[in-house]
Amino acid sequence: MIEWRMRARKPGASILDTDATNAAEVARLVAELEEAELYAQHLRALITGVRDQLASGNAERALSMLNEALNEIDDATDVVAHGRPSDHKKP
Repeated sequence: MIEWRMRARKPGASILDTDATNAAEVARLVAELEEAELYAQHLRALITGVRDQLASGNAERALSMLNEALNEIDDATDVVAHGRPSDHKKP
């Protein structure tokens, strides 16, 4: 497929430099998407487990699983900001 858009380049940068930068950015985005998909799978599995516990009448276990999940989410690396939530202080 032919790319017809003009690419913004820094003065003195070659097309190869731009292509390498684009390839690196694509690779980074693909890796981030794969990580997000795995996280979504993990959350779906958690929801299924909680639902199963509730269906079995184990409300206490379901609540415990949800609390564990909240702790895990709080401790997880922030996907969008690429750092821990505590690293991003609000003004």
